[in-house]
Amino acid sequence: MAHYSEDQASQHWVITAQSLLARLCILVASIAMVVLVVTFGWLVFGRYVLNVTPTWVEQLALVLICYIAFIGAAVGIYEQTHLGVTVFRDLLPKQMRRIVLLFTDVVLAGFGFFMLSASLELFEFGWSTLLPMLNIPESIRTLPSVLCGGLIMLFCGLRIVLRTIDLTYNTQFVPDQEEDY
Repeated sequence: MAHYSEDQASQHWVITAQSLLARLCILVASIAMVVLVVTFGWLVFGRYVLNVTPTWVEQLALVLICYIAFIGAAVGIYEQTHLGVTVFRDLLPKQMRRIVLLFTDVVLAGFGFFMLSASLELFEFGWSTLLPMLNIPESIRTLPSVLCGGLIMLFCGLRIVLRTIDLTYNTQFVPDQEEDY
């Protein structure tokens, strides 16, 4: 019984660490959103009050949108708020539904792996090219896709481990459905 308690403690630690990482991602995306709003405010002020249009705002906005979208997508995978058709899964008996959820996590982890590898190639390729107006490496714009692929792989990979333990010991550390949160 004491061994199982250690397993529970380690599972709880993994869930807590994932939650903190997801919160950090939301913080980064939120800061990027605030910076985006402030820079567009500066664009409007510069154009209509100072009569000098800051040309760098458009390029910075494109970079910030990449961070907001990709990091937000990874958190959506963690929170299981991504798009999905669940009607057939929800009709299955509980044990089959848990297996389907495990399979879904395996597919998403695979997607994260391919996204990470393809994005790493783009990241390496763009390092020597500078973004116009900002004079920073093009790779800064592809970094969010690298992070997103890695985070999806991490979130789903850890959920795969937890779901496997749940199936093995007939426990439920990972909720089956969104309303179980």
